[in-house]
Amino acid sequence: MPLALVHDWLNQIGGAEDVLDAMVGMYPGAPIFTSIYWPEKMPAHFRQWPIRVSFMDRLPGIHRHHQPYLFIYPFAFRQFDLSNYSIILSNKSGFAHCIRKPKGALHICYCLTPTRYVWGFDEYARREGLSPASQQILRPALQLLKQWDKTAAAQVDHFIAISSEVQRRIARFYGRDSVIIYPPIATERFSPRNDVGDYFLCLGRLIPYKRVDLAVRACTALNLPLLVGGDGRDRAQLEKMAGPTVKFLGRVPESELPELIARCRAFIFPGLEDFGIAPVQAMAAGRPVIAFSGGGALDTVIEGRTGHLFHEQTADSLADVLRQFDPARFDPASIRAFALKFDRKVFEKQLRDFVNSIAPH
Repeated sequence: MPLALVHDWLNQIGGAEDVLDAMVGMYPGAPIFTSIYWPEKMPAHFRQWPIRVSFMDRLPGIHRHHQPYLFIYPFAFRQFDLSNYSIILSNKSGFAHCIRKPKGALHICYCLTPTRYVWGFDEYARREGLSPASQQILRPALQLLKQWDKTAAAQVDHFIAISSEVQRRIARFYGRDSVIIYPPIATERFSPRNDVGDYFLCLGRLIPYKRVDLAVRACTALNLPLLVGGDGRDRAQLEKMAGPTVKFLGRVPESELPELIARCRAFIFPGLEDFGIAPVQAMAAGRPVIAFSGGGALDTVIEGRTGHLFHEQTADSLADVLRQFDPARFDPASIRAFALKFDRKVFEKQLRDFVNSIAPH
């Protein structure tokens, strides 16, 4: 059964690209159809893949600043000729599901989220730091984009959601059912250690929606040691509000992450995410997670077993949990055992079994 993979864009590396990497491993040789591709920004082994780009790849400046072109993406995916493939597996948070499905083919959409900038534009604009000019260009097209998005979703044969939160969004915005297959985590990179330190840890891009400010304010107020890994446009502002117990590490090399995570007292996850890879990495290292009770964290943080949840997205709510936190109540081996259900091998088996169960024989 000839299979094609479809991915939104390849100009940055993140969780979506981890999913694509796993899919390519499952279906080696399958072509990857995508809107744009910036080889220099992607891992070296991506350059060995049979990547097919759209006309958008030739637009000026698009690799660095693709947001002003967001309204063009549906057209880009519609122009791909997929007539030689009987199964199309799209990996989408944008418009990768807008492909023109060949007659008799099966389209399975692995949905990271319904198109974020269509259904939550104001939040997306804040999250990505869109300029007022970009927002002014995009807003008039939103209603049309919503129509295209829903029309494309109606042509998908089967949806897979990455979390319960995304499953609810698929039902709300697309009116479609879905199954949940959690995204792949390389749990083998992480393992518990005996020499745990006394610091709390928060990792990620330092941008508004990550809500790193909650961890900084709470740990400053309680005089607790906090390490903040990552960089972004909010760093200067966060440094101003931080007390002497908060240290900013900047970008942490991948090679140093396992030890840094494994030695933290607990991992703090204050944002609202579709799934959230970093908390599962911390659990794979046997460390408890303190997370805001929303989004993907509701699927991964089990109260009293793998961590604690705080129920208001405020520094005071987080501080209340930190005051009572006792790492001795948690068993690192039990936390790691729970994290293994999100391992890449589990993802591959569940996705392969799902595809095989519905593919024409």
